[in-house]
Amino acid sequence: MEQISRTSIQAKAFEFALLELIYSKRDSFQPLWSVDSWAKFLIWLSLNCGLSGEKESLEMFAKAMGSALTSRMRKIFFERALEDLSLHVMADPAEAQVLIMPIALEKMINDNDVVQALERIGLGDKVSLSSAAWERHDSIISIPWNVKSDI
Repeated sequence: MEQISRTSIQAKAFEFALLELIYSKRDSFQPLWSVDSWAKFLIWLSLNCGLSGEKESLEMFAKAMGSALTSRMRKIFFERALEDLSLHVMADPAEAQVLIMPIALEKMINDNDVVQALERIGLGDKVSLSSAAWERHDSIISIPWNVKSDI
């Protein structure tokens, strides 16, 4: 039982540290909301783990991280929670659309709040700010990217 607790604590500490690292660094890699920013983040992380920037070294890093962890990191890298607007934004450029959903399930999404959220996080020029281009699916709004060029 002690080993399970120790392992669980280590896993939670690792998860916390990784989340905080992603939150604190994700806006540092330009251009935001691009595959390039994600690649730059992974290269930076690899270099800070003591690996070289050579292709083989980067591939070894990616393999060592594993697809499950890398997918989780990418999700966190491309999502934002705007508590004051009660909106959650998922904007992975590898996906066809940006998804906007309420943080509180009972909240109705206001178009002005969506526009404000998109502009605040730097997506105003990457998606249509006109609600006519949006699709509504119950409590989720999907917004297509303006140009799908950096996937």
